Amino acid sequence: MWWFQQGLSCLPVALVVWSAASFVFSYITAITLHHVDPLVPYISDTGTIPPERCLFGIMLNISALLGMATMYVRYKQVHALNPERSKIIKLNKIGLTLGLMSCFGLCIIANFQKCILYYIHVLGACLTFGVGAIYMLVQTVLSYLMQPEVHSKDIFWIRLTVLLWCCSSIVSMFVSSVVLYSGLYGTNLVQKLHWDPQEKGYSAHIISTVSEWSLAFSFLSFFLTYIRDFQKISLRAVVSLHGQTLYNTPQSFVTDEETLLVAGSI
Repeated sequence: MWWFQQGLSCLPVALVVWSAASFVFSYITAITLHHVDPLVPYISDTGTIPPERCLFGIMLNISALLGMATMYVRYKQVHALNPERSKIIKLNKIGLTLGLMSCFGLCIIANFQKCILYYIHVLGACLTFGVGAIYMLVQTVLSYLMQPEVHSKDIFWIRLTVLLWCCSSIVSMFVSSVVLYSGLYGTNLVQKLHWDPQEKGYSAHIISTVSEWSLAFSFLSFFLTYIRDFQKISLRAVVSLHGQTLYNTPQSFVTDEETLLVAGSI
């Protein structure tokens, strides 16, 4: 059995690989069609003009579904490992809520393009990466609380390092974006897809775009730390039959005992 076939480790692997592919394929398509500059455009700019916009939207919507599934499995795993620790249970529920909000933000990014509905797109980005960073913080705290009984110290330090990488990228992107869009370098920069290195504001633009790519991949890298944990978990769906037929008649109900049908492992 290969390592990605153990337990549910294929889930975070699929999330990371598919999400990274959505960025890379959109970038390659946009560059090939000369819709953006080759040197580090905004990720959102690579999904603004058709046909890459269609590819970008479809792939990110699937990423959102994979993210929801990954975060839910992580929630169930932490709950199963700590059934009587109220502090961890509360943090775990908060983490799941934040994670689902982050996935919803990713759907907004996928379906509301930057150059068309800018403020809604920014709202989606704040939900995805802002709330997502808080989700990472909650999971890092959970890793700290569960060591050394459940988690090793190494995985805590790895997650803390990725969290700091993500936070530094957020700060760098925020500061450079504020400087870029302050009005000092012209107006209507949101619609601008091509930059000349000699233009004013080009340095701030590059810092902002590099920070965005760094932020995206730091966020994805966090889910790579789930792989070893997910190798030790599997889910099983159990269907409870209350009757021998699907007709809504009194004779169809089982009164003496409940028949269980095991559907198999997911």
